[in-house]
Amino acid sequence: MPNSLELNVSPALLHTFANHPFHVRKDMEMNELVDSIRESGVIVPLIVRSRPEGGYEIISGHRRCEACRELGIEKVPVRVQELTDDEATILMVNSNIQREHVLPSEKAFAYKMKMDAMKHQGRATSCQLGTKLRTDGVLAESSSDSARTIQRYIRLTYLISPILQMVDQSRMAFNPAVEISYMTPEHQRWLQAEMELCEATPSLVQSRRLKEMSQSGTLTEHYLHTLLTEQKPNQRQKFFLSQSDVQRFFPPGYTPEQMQNTIFSLLKTWGHAHEHTQNQQELER
Repeated sequence: MPNSLELNVSPALLHTFANHPFHVRKDMEMNELVDSIRESGVIVPLIVRSRPEGGYEIISGHRRCEACRELGIEKVPVRVQELTDDEATILMVNSNIQREHVLPSEKAFAYKMKMDAMKHQGRATSCQLGTKLRTDGVLAESSSDSARTIQRYIRLTYLISPILQMVDQSRMAFNPAVEISYMTPEHQRWLQAEMELCEATPSLVQSRRLKEMSQSGTLTEHYLHTLLTEQKPNQRQKFFLSQSDVQRFFPPGYTPEQMQNTIFSLLKTWGHAHEHTQNQQELER
Protein backbone atom coordinates (compact mmCIF):
# COMPACT_ATOMS: atom_id res chain seq x y z
CA MET A 1 0.00 0.00 0.00
CA PRO A 2 1.55 3.35 -1.04
CA ASN A 3 2.52 5.89 1.61
CA SER A 4 1.99 3.45 4.47
CA LEU A 5 4.18 2.02 7.22
CA GLU A 6 3.45 -0.89 9.55
CA LEU A 7 4.49 -0.51 13.20
CA ASN A 8 3.77 -1.88 16.67
CA VAL A 9 2.85 0.95 19.02
CA SER A 10 1.57 1.41 22.56
CA PRO A 11 -2.22 1.89 22.91
CA ALA A 12 -1.37 5.03 24.90
CA LEU A 13 -0.22 6.62 21.63
CA LEU A 14 -3.53 5.91 19.86
CA HIS A 15 -6.22 8.59 19.91
CA THR A 16 -9.87 8.54 18.88
CA PHE A 17 -10.76 10.01 15.48
CA ALA A 18 -12.00 13.59 15.83
CA ASN A 19 -15.80 13.65 16.19
CA HIS A 20 -15.87 9.87 15.76
CA PRO A 21 -19.57 9.02 15.13
CA PHE A 22 -19.32 5.30 15.94
CA HIS A 23 -19.51 4.35 19.62
CA VAL A 24 -17.49 1.59 21.25
CA ARG A 25 -20.16 -0.29 23.20
CA LYS A 26 -19.53 -2.92 25.85
CA ASP A 27 -21.89 -5.46 24.31
CA MET A 28 -21.78 -9.12 23.30
CA GLU A 29 -19.91 -8.36 20.05
CA MET A 30 -17.27 -6.48 22.01
CA ASN A 31 -16.93 -9.36 24.45
CA GLU A 32 -16.43 -11.74 21.53
CA LEU A 33 -13.77 -9.44 20.06
CA VAL A 34 -11.93 -9.33 23.40
CA ASP A 35 -11.99 -13.14 23.57
CA SER A 36 -10.73 -13.39 19.98
CA ILE A 37 -7.82 -11.00 20.58
CA ARG A 38 -6.99 -12.73 23.85
CA GLU A 39 -6.71 -16.02 21.98
CA SER A 40 -5.22 -14.98 18.63
CA GLY A 41 -3.98 -11.40 19.01
CA VAL A 42 -4.79 -8.54 16.63
CA ILE A 43 -4.85 -10.16 13.20
CA VAL A 44 -5.73 -7.07 11.14
CA PRO A 45 -3.63 -3.95 11.92
CA LEU A 46 -5.40 -0.76 12.88
CA ILE A 47 -5.30 2.01 10.28
CA VAL A 48 -3.97 5.26 11.74
CA ARG A 49 -2.39 8.53 10.72
CA SER A 50 0.21 10.69 12.46
CA ARG A 51 -0.93 13.59 14.64
CA PRO A 52 0.99 16.90 14.51
CA GLU A 53 0.94 16.99 18.32
CA GLY A 54 2.31 13.45 18.59
CA GLY A 55 0.88 9.95 18.62
CA TYR A 56 -1.58 8.59 16.09
CA GLU A 57 -5.23 9.15 15.22
CA ILE A 58 -7.24 5.95 14.73
CA ILE A 59 -9.08 5.78 11.43
CA SER A 60 -10.16 2.14 11.58
CA GLY A 61 -9.89 -0.07 14.66
CA HIS A 62 -11.36 1.77 17.65
CA ARG A 63 -12.93 -1.40 19.04
CA ARG A 64 -9.72 -3.40 18.55
CA CYS A 65 -7.78 -0.69 20.36
CA GLU A 66 -10.24 -0.68 23.27
CA ALA A 67 -10.08 -4.48 23.46
CA CYS A 68 -6.26 -4.30 23.64
CA ARG A 69 -6.45 -1.73 26.44
CA GLU A 70 -8.86 -3.97 28.34
CA LEU A 71 -6.49 -6.93 27.95
CA GLY A 72 -3.44 -4.90 28.93
CA ILE A 73 -1.69 -5.52 25.60
CA GLU A 74 1.40 -3.31 25.41
CA LYS A 75 1.91 -3.18 21.63
CA VAL A 76 -0.73 -2.93 18.90
CA PRO A 77 -0.02 -3.49 15.18
CA VAL A 78 -0.93 -0.42 13.12
CA ARG A 79 -0.65 0.69 9.52
CA VAL A 80 0.31 4.36 9.37
CA GLN A 81 -1.06 6.18 6.32
CA GLU A 82 -0.52 9.79 5.36
CA LEU A 83 -3.99 11.12 4.63
CA THR A 84 -5.66 14.50 4.39
CA ASP A 85 -8.57 15.26 6.72
CA ASP A 86 -11.08 14.53 3.96
CA GLU A 87 -9.36 11.28 2.91
CA ALA A 88 -9.20 10.14 6.53
CA THR A 89 -12.88 10.92 7.11
CA ILE A 90 -14.02 9.00 4.03
CA LEU A 91 -11.87 5.99 4.93
CA MET A 92 -13.09 6.10 8.54
CA VAL A 93 -16.75 6.03 7.49
CA ASN A 94 -16.24 3.34 4.84
CA SER A 95 -14.38 1.16 7.35
CA ASN A 96 -17.12 1.34 9.98
CA ILE A 97 -20.46 1.78 8.19
CA GLN A 98 -20.72 -1.94 7.35
CA ARG A 99 -20.67 -3.05 11.00
CA GLU A 100 -23.42 -5.52 11.84
CA HIS A 101 -25.07 -3.24 14.41
CA VAL A 102 -24.96 0.48 13.66
CA LEU A 103 -27.32 2.90 15.40
CA PRO A 104 -29.36 5.33 13.26
CA SER A 105 -27.56 8.27 14.92
CA GLU A 106 -24.17 6.74 14.07
CA LYS A 107 -25.15 6.34 10.41
CA ALA A 108 -26.59 9.86 10.36
CA PHE A 109 -23.47 11.66 11.55
CA ALA A 110 -21.12 9.33 9.67
CA TYR A 111 -22.88 9.93 6.36
CA LYS A 112 -22.92 13.68 6.99
CA MET A 113 -19.18 13.67 7.70
CA LYS A 114 -18.53 11.68 4.54
CA MET A 115 -20.76 13.92 2.42
CA ASP A 116 -19.01 17.05 3.67
CA ALA A 117 -15.59 15.50 3.00
CA MET A 118 -16.56 14.44 -0.51
CA LYS A 119 -17.92 17.90 -1.26
CA HIS A 120 -14.60 19.39 -0.18
CA GLN A 121 -12.92 17.08 -2.68
CA GLY A 122 -15.42 17.89 -5.41
CA ARG A 123 -16.42 14.21 -5.63
CA ALA A 124 -20.04 14.63 -4.59
CA THR A 125 -22.48 17.18 -5.92
CA SER A 126 -26.08 18.05 -5.19
CA CYS A 127 -28.82 18.39 -7.76
CA GLN A 128 -32.20 20.08 -7.47
CA LEU A 129 -35.08 17.62 -7.35
CA GLY A 130 -38.35 19.48 -6.78
CA THR A 131 -37.76 21.17 -3.44
CA LYS A 132 -35.40 18.51 -2.08
CA LEU A 133 -31.66 18.03 -2.39
CA ARG A 134 -30.14 14.61 -3.04
CA THR A 135 -26.45 13.82 -3.02
CA ASP A 136 -24.88 12.22 -6.05
CA GLY A 137 -24.89 8.41 -6.14
CA VAL A 138 -21.14 8.32 -5.54
CA LEU A 139 -21.86 8.80 -1.82
CA ALA A 140 -23.57 5.39 -1.73
CA GLU A 141 -20.81 3.47 -3.53
CA SER A 142 -19.35 2.03 -0.31
CA SER A 143 -22.68 1.49 1.42
CA SER A 144 -25.64 -0.86 1.17
CA ASP A 145 -27.93 2.18 1.52
CA SER A 146 -29.18 4.08 -1.51
CA ALA A 147 -28.34 7.75 -2.01
CA ARG A 148 -31.95 8.62 -1.12
CA THR A 149 -31.78 6.60 2.11
CA ILE A 150 -28.46 8.22 3.00
CA GLN A 151 -30.00 11.67 2.63
CA ARG A 152 -32.82 10.63 4.96
CA TYR A 153 -30.30 9.41 7.53
CA ILE A 154 -28.49 12.76 7.30
CA ARG A 155 -31.78 14.51 8.11
CA LEU A 156 -31.65 12.83 11.54
CA THR A 157 -28.71 15.08 12.45
CA TYR A 158 -31.24 17.93 12.67
CA LEU A 159 -33.14 16.22 15.50
CA ILE A 160 -32.64 17.40 19.06
CA SER A 161 -30.69 14.89 21.15
CA PRO A 162 -33.61 13.42 23.19
CA ILE A 163 -35.63 12.64 20.05
CA LEU A 164 -32.60 11.18 18.25
CA GLN A 165 -32.06 8.97 21.28
CA MET A 166 -35.65 7.75 20.93
CA VAL A 167 -34.86 6.69 17.36
CA ASP A 168 -31.76 4.81 18.53
CA GLN A 169 -33.85 3.06 21.17
CA SER A 170 -36.55 2.12 18.61
CA ARG A 171 -39.06 4.22 20.53
CA MET A 172 -39.69 6.32 17.40
CA ALA A 173 -39.84 4.95 13.87
CA PHE A 174 -37.33 6.13 11.28
CA ASN A 175 -39.67 7.70 8.71
CA PRO A 176 -41.67 9.84 11.18
CA ALA A 177 -38.37 10.96 12.72
CA VAL A 178 -37.17 12.18 9.31
CA GLU A 179 -40.28 14.36 8.98
CA ILE A 180 -39.89 15.63 12.56
CA SER A 181 -36.32 16.73 11.71
CA TYR A 182 -37.78 19.57 9.61
CA MET A 183 -39.47 21.07 12.68
CA THR A 184 -37.72 23.95 14.46
CA PRO A 185 -35.66 23.00 17.53
CA GLU A 186 -38.17 24.80 19.76
CA HIS A 187 -41.09 22.86 18.28
CA GLN A 188 -39.11 19.63 18.63
CA ARG A 189 -38.65 20.39 22.34
CA TRP A 190 -42.42 20.90 22.65
CA LEU A 191 -43.00 17.60 20.88
CA GLN A 192 -40.48 15.73 23.01
CA ALA A 193 -42.13 16.95 26.21
CA GLU A 194 -45.59 15.95 24.97
CA MET A 195 -44.37 12.53 23.81
CA GLU A 196 -43.00 11.84 27.29
CA LEU A 197 -46.21 13.11 28.90
CA CYS A 198 -48.57 11.17 26.63
CA GLU A 199 -46.30 8.14 26.18
CA ALA A 200 -47.02 8.27 22.46
CA THR A 201 -45.25 9.16 19.25
CA PRO A 202 -46.75 10.64 16.06
CA SER A 203 -47.50 8.44 13.06
CA LEU A 204 -45.97 9.20 9.67
CA VAL A 205 -49.07 11.10 8.57
CA GLN A 206 -49.14 13.08 11.82
CA SER A 207 -45.41 13.81 11.54
CA ARG A 208 -45.89 15.26 8.08
CA ARG A 209 -48.67 17.46 9.44
CA LEU A 210 -46.42 18.65 12.28
CA LYS A 211 -43.64 19.40 9.81
CA GLU A 212 -45.97 21.59 7.73
CA MET A 213 -47.37 23.41 10.75
CA SER A 214 -43.91 24.01 12.21
CA GLN A 215 -42.64 25.44 8.93
CA SER A 216 -45.71 27.66 8.55
CA GLY A 217 -45.51 28.86 12.17
CA THR A 218 -49.02 27.64 13.05
CA LEU A 219 -48.06 24.88 15.51
CA THR A 220 -49.13 25.23 19.15
CA GLU A 221 -48.41 23.14 22.25
CA HIS A 222 -52.14 22.58 22.73
CA TYR A 223 -52.44 21.10 19.24
CA LEU A 224 -49.48 18.80 19.93
CA HIS A 225 -51.24 17.42 23.00
CA THR A 226 -54.49 16.94 21.08
CA LEU A 227 -52.73 15.16 18.23
CA LEU A 228 -50.76 12.77 20.44
CA THR A 229 -53.78 11.79 22.50
CA GLU A 230 -56.03 11.01 19.53
CA GLN A 231 -56.47 7.29 18.95
CA LYS A 232 -54.83 5.89 15.83
CA PRO A 233 -56.37 2.82 14.15
CA ASN A 234 -53.13 0.86 14.36
CA GLN A 235 -52.69 1.64 18.05
CA ARG A 236 -55.93 0.13 19.36
CA GLN A 237 -55.38 -2.50 22.03
CA LYS A 238 -51.63 -1.95 21.78
CA PHE A 239 -49.23 -1.84 24.68
CA PHE A 240 -45.56 -0.98 25.07
CA LEU A 241 -42.67 -2.40 27.04
CA SER A 242 -40.02 0.17 27.82
CA GLN A 243 -36.38 -0.83 27.67
CA SER A 244 -35.94 0.01 31.35
CA ASP A 245 -38.73 -2.44 32.26
CA VAL A 246 -37.05 -5.45 30.63
CA GLN A 247 -33.34 -4.54 30.84
CA ARG A 248 -32.95 -6.17 34.27
CA PHE A 249 -33.87 -9.59 32.88
CA PHE A 250 -30.97 -9.59 30.37
CA PRO A 251 -27.17 -9.80 30.69
CA PRO A 252 -25.25 -6.49 30.62
CA GLY A 253 -24.48 -5.30 27.09
CA TYR A 254 -27.60 -6.70 25.40
CA THR A 255 -28.76 -4.34 22.64
CA PRO A 256 -32.47 -3.40 22.24
CA GLU A 257 -32.55 -5.55 19.09
CA GLN A 258 -31.15 -8.57 20.94
CA MET A 259 -33.68 -8.13 23.76
CA GLN A 260 -36.53 -7.79 21.28
CA ASN A 261 -35.49 -10.93 19.37
CA THR A 262 -35.24 -12.91 22.61
CA ILE A 263 -38.68 -11.77 23.77
CA PHE A 264 -40.26 -12.71 20.43
CA SER A 265 -38.56 -16.11 20.53
CA LEU A 266 -39.85 -16.79 24.06
CA LEU A 267 -43.36 -15.66 23.11
CA LYS A 268 -43.31 -17.96 20.09
CA THR A 269 -42.32 -20.89 22.31
CA TRP A 270 -45.04 -19.97 24.81
CA GLY A 271 -47.59 -19.73 21.99
CA HIS A 272 -46.80 -23.24 20.76
CA ALA A 273 -47.02 -24.60 24.31
CA HIS A 274 -50.32 -22.81 24.91
CA GLU A 275 -51.76 -24.16 21.66
CA HIS A 276 -50.67 -27.69 22.61
CA THR A 277 -52.35 -27.35 26.02
CA GLN A 278 -55.59 -26.18 24.42
CA ASN A 279 -55.54 -29.10 21.99
CA GLN A 280 -55.03 -31.54 24.86
CA GLN A 281 -57.96 -30.02 26.75
CA GLU A 282 -60.18 -30.35 23.67
CA LEU A 283 -59.28 -34.05 23.35
CA GLU A 284 -60.07 -34.71 27.02
CA ARG A 285 -63.54 -33.22 26.79
